[in-house]
Amino acid sequence: MTSPQGEAAGLEIGSAAPDFELPNQFGEPVRLSSLQGSPVVIVFYPFAFSRICTGELAEIRDRWDVFAASGARVLAVSVDSKFALRAFAEAERYDFPLLADFWPHGEVAKRYGIFDESSGMARRGTFILDREGIVRFRVINPAGEARDLGLYSSALAEIG
Repeated sequence: MTSPQGEAAGLEIGSAAPDFELPNQFGEPVRLSSLQGSPVVIVFYPFAFSRICTGELAEIRDRWDVFAASGARVLAVSVDSKFALRAFAEAERYDFPLLADFWPHGEVAKRYGIFDESSGMARRGTFILDREGIVRFRVINPAGEARDLGLYSSALAEIG
């Protein structure tokens, strides 16, 4: 399943998601492959504290029922440092992992095909993985356009 909005990413539906390990806002390593057995929602966002990103992550925080119903794990990834992400998580009361794709700069976003070289940030992309780590949904929104949380709910319901 893919959204009609946004442009295609390099990572195709039905392909295995590239494994990665990134530090969360506390500096603790989070490895994607350690989450197999649960659906995983990987939310790439440009920058902490930016207006649209803050709103999108707040919607995830405020609508946690969308993810809890399927047992999905949420990983929010930006090119910010773990220090900026910790301040962001504390300021906005985010209880899910914010991962720092800081160094090598944007390496994970590059592996997912959504790093914007000209601006040095990840594009606004979401990948939903099934319990085996296979991409079942993706959406990439244009700069300045927030994602629709309803699409996540539909995709997670299809995964089951």
